[in-house]
Amino acid sequence: MNSFIIPPQKENGLYIGCFICNMIEENCYILWDDSREATIIDCGAYGEEEQAEITRFIRKEELDVKHLYCTHGHFDHVFGNEFLYTTYGIQPEMHHAEEDTYRSAAEMMRLFMHRDYHLSLPEPQKFFNGGDILQVGGHHTLHVIETPGHTPGGVCLYCEEESILFSGDSLFRYSIGRTDLPGGNLKNLTESLQKKVLTLPTETRVFPGHGESTSIGDERTGNPCL
Repeated sequence: MNSFIIPPQKENGLYIGCFICNMIEENCYILWDDSREATIIDCGAYGEEEQAEITRFIRKEELDVKHLYCTHGHFDHVFGNEFLYTTYGIQPEMHHAEEDTYRSAAEMMRLFMHRDYHLSLPEPQKFFNGGDILQVGGHHTLHVIETPGHTPGGVCLYCEEESILFSGDSLFRYSIGRTDLPGGNLKNLTESLQKKVLTLPTETRVFPGHGESTSIGDERTGNPCL
């Protein structure tokens, strides 16, 4: 499993650890600041080796894992939810409209992968809505931006203090999420991205659910899908 750390850009800033997980190369993010309180976004760690690497990292950095936020409920983004629950006692938090997608993750996995993988999912701890503010670390927050279209309850999570956006599978570098899966809607996705995401500050760094990072400025001028 590939991994890398993005250091904070300012004093008391936010560290970002990225772990590239499973057969679909999903980006699992761990966020923390000098409080050592950690938040995980989209844990796709499927295999024991991936899970062990994340555990070692959390132990090495002496992090206290407080939250697991899901940008959406597709199987490649929730493979590690049970591992996090049994190891750290945290349950996933997601948009209320994403509950059906989350609960049907195993079915979606069979449809997409044409085979069965073991997938056990803990119950969600809570549901959030667009406009809600989520805690991350001891000094930061994430604003929930509804971006339905890849899935009905897909969201982006925006840290205004650090000018950082976690875009899940809604927005990629010069691309957007696929909308041909159950619950997908191209019109909803493009409209939500144009009206709610591309209007963020130009310098905002974007960390997607797959692939390399980008910026709002680059996507505003160069994304052919938008």
